[in-house]
Amino acid sequence: MRHKMQILYRYLPWLSALLAVDGLSVLLLWLADAKAFRALSAVVLLASLFLFGAVVWILIVRERKQMQAFEAFLLAPDEYHQEKLIKTLGVSRADGVLMLGTALKERQSACSKAEEALKDYEEYVESWAHEIKAPLFLLTLLLDNRRDEISGPVSFKIDYVRSRIQEFVNQMLYYARLKGTQKDYLFEWVSLLSCIEEVLGDYRPLLKEKKFRIDQQVPACRVYTDKRGLRFILAQAISNAVKYSGKNPRLSISWAEGKENSLLSIRDNGIGVKACDLPYIFEKGFTGDTKGGRKKATGMGLYLAKKMADDLKLTVEAGSEWGCGFELTLTFPKVAEQGNRES
Repeated sequence: MRHKMQILYRYLPWLSALLAVDGLSVLLLWLADAKAFRALSAVVLLASLFLFGAVVWILIVRERKQMQAFEAFLLAPDEYHQEKLIKTLGVSRADGVLMLGTALKERQSACSKAEEALKDYEEYVESWAHEIKAPLFLLTLLLDNRRDEISGPVSFKIDYVRSRIQEFVNQMLYYARLKGTQKDYLFEWVSLLSCIEEVLGDYRPLLKEKKFRIDQQVPACRVYTDKRGLRFILAQAISNAVKYSGKNPRLSISWAEGKENSLLSIRDNGIGVKACDLPYIFEKGFTGDTKGGRKKATGMGLYLAKKMADDLKLTVEAGSEWGCGFELTLTFPKVAEQGNRES
């Protein structure tokens, strides 16, 4: 209805002119023969209404056909749709349609090239990430098999470097995954406890070296999500706890079930985040105060974790008090499943 009113408003001057001519004709007929006009007044009125309605109907149908042809041409600016649009609009607008068609084809070609370049980039990133895993795996084997032959400080430094390289590789891989045209998420029922244990295992040497006390209160439950994505989010939270730990470091992981949602909280007692920086920590590249151990921050970890959580339909929130720790909370929506609890 609104679209029809817009059409009438667009043609209002012409419709007003039509009504004026019709009114003038009625006036002349009345002046010529008043008696005949009285006898034919009903016919004249009906004819005027019919003429006005027919014109309005033709305009609406014409506008609708033009809009359909235009939308089809925008979606597929080929020769067929171009000729159809010119036929609908009229030959007088052919030059404009040809110019628009040329611009759309150029833009479409540019978009196709950009998509191909993006696809090549995604394939390269994935290939590089898989290739770099080989030397990282060899480094891990070396540490596991020769740790007794390496001094404690050196072993810790190698572990730290390996962990950082692995973290940056994962960030790059997941960044490409988030920005990619195709996202290979696999939603399934995942053991939350096993997922947490796997991530803690990856950071076990660093947690042990820094003498972390881990308080884990997560029952044997399952969540419906993408396992790789969830592991990435958990890894970012634990990595930050390690990087920004203080004296007597502690890591607390807890799970709370509600009627509609369930909450997973990961809290540390590290340096935390200032109140003025807290609203911006999920923004890309934001590092906040560069003092207090955050000089080497890239501002990408929590940004990617937030983007991943959005893709997985999870809510992620952060809380902190400067100098007293940092807490990351994931909210999982309730999903019905028979036997949700693991036996």
